[in-house]
Amino acid sequence: MRIGSYQLRNSVFLAPMAGITDQPFRQLCSEFGAGLTFSEMMSSNPQVWQTEKSKLRLTRANDTEINAVQIVGSDPNEMAMAAQINVQNGADLIDINMGCPAKKVNRKLAGSALLQYPELVEKILHAVVKAVDVPVTLKIRTGWNKENQNCVKIAKIAEHAGISALTIHGRTRACLFNGQAEYENIKAVKSQVSIPVIANGDIQTAEQALAVLDYTQADGVMIGRAALGNPWIFQEMVARLTPIEVAQKLDLEQKFAVIFRHIRHLHQFYGETKGYRIARKHVAWYLNGLFLKTDFKQSFNAIENATQQLNALEDFFKLQILENKRC
Repeated sequence: MRIGSYQLRNSVFLAPMAGITDQPFRQLCSEFGAGLTFSEMMSSNPQVWQTEKSKLRLTRANDTEINAVQIVGSDPNEMAMAAQINVQNGADLIDINMGCPAKKVNRKLAGSALLQYPELVEKILHAVVKAVDVPVTLKIRTGWNKENQNCVKIAKIAEHAGISALTIHGRTRACLFNGQAEYENIKAVKSQVSIPVIANGDIQTAEQALAVLDYTQADGVMIGRAALGNPWIFQEMVARLTPIEVAQKLDLEQKFAVIFRHIRHLHQFYGETKGYRIARKHVAWYLNGLFLKTDFKQSFNAIENATQQLNALEDFFKLQILENKRC
């Protein structure tokens, strides 16, 4: 699959997720085969560009991967400037967020709120594409609500504006993350435009990914919540979708090693004071993903020291591995 001038190694992508797709997590997902990862969304407001938080979000996953940075905003000129600044700081690809359903984003007429105003969408897309010499992609939902599902119209605007690829989450803004994602609208968009279309929403297994691609004829899939505590999902999906690939299933001990490395990376990346707090949610996701019924999460969350976190994880993992061998 190609996006602009880039030939991607596969068509299974990690979705941009606020507070989640930082450099350590993107790097981990890339190691397990994600064909493309996206940063957390960056505001187009120039007042926040030089904050420590923004600088951390811009950190590359690694030197060999495409650095795809997502921006969010509603002013065409500010969005164009944000794209330029991010490219100057190392972005290889700019993704425009018009899919976020969060109230604090929509109140500023950004994210999925923009789907109500196709003329403004057109101005933003043209401004950003014209401002940079790297590929620009777009992420949307099917519409503002079920009565106003205008994703086909937005897709045609995007294609005309020079957008290099389009990701569609199979829900409206009104749906938030409730109910089940639908793929009929994604199929409709794919039949109407020639740019690559990536399907997103409730894709949790390799079989689901294959079924969604077969039904929609989309060019790729984007994985969001299913990757939480489960970065090896990319390895499984790529192997299922690419016959020449063979998935090396990780046993419990190997997964524990990955988790330990991830938590240690978080401590190093954010510093111990902030890192141990961010590590808590990831450990909770890992425990849920491994279906481990344990009260370890509560005791882990009470730890307020990075070194003690690692020691507790190591002890817990050793115990789990020992009990697993006994079974």
